[in-house]
Amino acid sequence: MPKNLRDSSDQLITRWVRGEPGEFAPENRDLLAALERMIREDHEAQAVETVAHWDPHDISELLLYLPIRLARRLFGGLPARAQVKVIVEVSTDLRAQLLQDIDVTHIAEITEGLEEDDAVELLDDLPETVAEKVLERLPDSEDIRERLEFEDDTAGEVMTTKFVTVLDHWNVRTATRAVRKMAAEIESFYEVYVVNEARQLVGRLQLRDLLLNKKKTRIGDIMRDVEVWVLPDADQEDVLELARTYNVQTIPVVDDERHVLGRITVEELQEIVRDEAEEDIMLMSGLAPDALPDDSVRRIIRARLPWLAGGLVGAVLAGAVVGSFEHQLRQAAILASFIPVVMAMAGNAGIQASTVTVQGLAAGNLWIGDLGGRIVKELLGSLINGALIALLLGSLVMLLSGFVDLEQPLRLAIAAGLSVLLVTMIAATLGSTIPLVLDHFDIDPAVATGVFITTANDILGVLVYFTVATGIYLGAIA
Repeated sequence: MPKNLRDSSDQLITRWVRGEPGEFAPENRDLLAALERMIREDHEAQAVETVAHWDPHDISELLLYLPIRLARRLFGGLPARAQVKVIVEVSTDLRAQLLQDIDVTHIAEITEGLEEDDAVELLDDLPETVAEKVLERLPDSEDIRERLEFEDDTAGEVMTTKFVTVLDHWNVRTATRAVRKMAAEIESFYEVYVVNEARQLVGRLQLRDLLLNKKKTRIGDIMRDVEVWVLPDADQEDVLELARTYNVQTIPVVDDERHVLGRITVEELQEIVRDEAEEDIMLMSGLAPDALPDDSVRRIIRARLPWLAGGLVGAVLAGAVVGSFEHQLRQAAILASFIPVVMAMAGNAGIQASTVTVQGLAAGNLWIGDLGGRIVKELLGSLINGALIALLLGSLVMLLSGFVDLEQPLRLAIAAGLSVLLVTMIAATLGSTIPLVLDHFDIDPAVATGVFITTANDILGVLVYFTVATGIYLGAIA
């Protein structure tokens, strides 16, 4: 074992310590540095020997913290069986990076060792031309091809095709035997689907139903109703909403004739939650929902430029509003000092309100019928918050007047404070209502945050500020 994997007590350090989810365990720092050094010095065989016996999850976490160039080399040196196990554990983004320099034949070998669901996910992450070449090398690719034809973010894409079915005319004994036989090929399941002779979904069973009923009891007599099912082209966000509404752990996916195609499990639902949250974060930040950290320069430009251009238009409009008050600025240049304050308060209040509203819509806790109540609550909350901030700002202006010569400091304090109060109320109201209105018209409410809310509030904030300042402050110093 190389010396750089020994601590001061000459004890071998070859175990990866798992930290809290999403956090790097400090105990791994020396090991990470040693492995990184070995790979850089072209001793990746030693690094592979060190990690080959690790749990696949630990290897995937190590790859995440290595520079991507070194991670590729380490992954490429792993035994084929280890690669199959590790590739399932890594994130979608990292998976595409790890496979970037691996030839198509080897990718096909890795894919062949995967479960069908994992194989579909892996191929879906690859460029279309590469995926097609991999499929050509797979012995049984028909089912995978069918899965890949489903649109992104639909029930057909995220479902698993492994499920357990029994016929409605069977008795409990026959059904139990069939379930035991099929269970050997399925990692986990919570329900058994009941179908008729035409293989159409007619009911469902929980495992306890097979245990608690007599062996000769007919399945059709004890089966439960299927409260919810979806078609393969259903949007994954709608699937998630159905799962929350009906409080179910699995949802069957059926075709137009109610033949069972697959099921969406708790694991897939959790993945949908993550995907939707990531998409909302991207939209709220003014980014395309599919933007990735390792995007090419061309893709970065395509994903971000439209949002930046929209922000530019808003900024130009806000600048035009400021320019229209040029005369007032000439009368009292001190007014320019408070423009950033007013715009910042408007932006912050709007983003806070819109973020809470979008989160509520995503969780299914809000809808258009809440519009009146939301407006009242936001007005009341922003009135109190705005009043406190306005009082603080006014006090700072009066304090500043003790060090800087200001004309009519009290009026300036009132004008600045009142402006902040008004823009806070307006911004909070817009931030909470616009997402609800957009959602009512089936437009993703996440687009209401970020660039658009900030831009609208900047323009309104400047307009309100100069209107108030003109009436309260400029009239007194003219």
